[in-house]
Amino acid sequence: MAERLVKSSFRILGVSTVAVLLWYGSNQVFENNLDPSTFFAFIFAFFSVIEPAKSFAKAYYDIQKGLAAADRIDEVMQVKNTVIEMDHPIRIDQFSRSISFNDVSFRYAAHEPFVLRNVCFDIPEGKVVALVGASGSGKTTIVDLINRFYDVSEGSITIDGHDLRELKLADLRNLIAVVAQDPIVFNDTIINNITFGKTGVLQPAIEQAAKIAHAHDFIMTSDDGYQAIVGDRGVKLSGGQRQRLTLARAVLKDAPILILDEATSALDSESEKLVQDALKKMFKNRTVLIIAHRLSTIQHADIIFVLKDGLIIEKGQHGDLMEKNGEYRKFVQLQAF
Repeated sequence: MAERLVKSSFRILGVSTVAVLLWYGSNQVFENNLDPSTFFAFIFAFFSVIEPAKSFAKAYYDIQKGLAAADRIDEVMQVKNTVIEMDHPIRIDQFSRSISFNDVSFRYAAHEPFVLRNVCFDIPEGKVVALVGASGSGKTTIVDLINRFYDVSEGSITIDGHDLRELKLADLRNLIAVVAQDPIVFNDTIINNITFGKTGVLQPAIEQAAKIAHAHDFIMTSDDGYQAIVGDRGVKLSGGQRQRLTLARAVLKDAPILILDEATSALDSESEKLVQDALKKMFKNRTVLIIAHRLSTIQHADIIFVLKDGLIIEKGQHGDLMEKNGEYRKFVQLQAF
């Protein structure tokens, strides 16, 4: 908007200047104070200067935009990192027992209210665990805390008995694969999107991951196959294709802990079925944490935790929670219509 306004101002100023020059110069010619050839030479020289002058003005405007962008980038770069790794962290390369939340409370800033309050639960190894609750109940915050994007305000989170704050960050995040609601896809080839973060991966392993994620077929229908460029944020792919691409990335990572944050909520019915089939294959031999608003997708979970206002108010399997006639049953009934 600002750039269009500047260009319009330049045009108006240029036309106004030309009009004044033509009026003044023609008067001088008619009064024999100026030779016509001299006047036309001056007008030609003036028009020759207009474009360089406009380019100079645009360059100045672009410099100002760049400086403003640099200020914003510098502001982000100066933000203090509150997640600090210990000088001698514990190394971990496998997950074998459980993730435990031990009386965890969390708030984003000291003056803000608690988002989670005294949360206690375990995610056993090899189980499928689901988090259910209204928006703002703290589900995504739990996922962020497991990835240690933030540190808990009170209490502790442990993996196999080790506090997350004692672990090497790279080791912790190597144990976790995340499939988010909004697929993270880069303006690059399909193969580079699948192998993002890994090096030296062979083509057969990439294709196997794509097949498990139900992505291989649509990849091979494109003109360049795995070398096809997906466009900015995957604009050349459909929503289901982008999501299956991120699933293939998670399969290839082969992490023991899989986190699904509303992985199918934005998909149409056909794409959702394909993604759900891919997910079932991924659940084998993995610990899975699912955040879901569509409760039909988590009815077979081993444990379901129901959150409300940062508290766990119910837990159990689908059948047990339906018999309790509580908050979970209310969610299911609301989605039945």
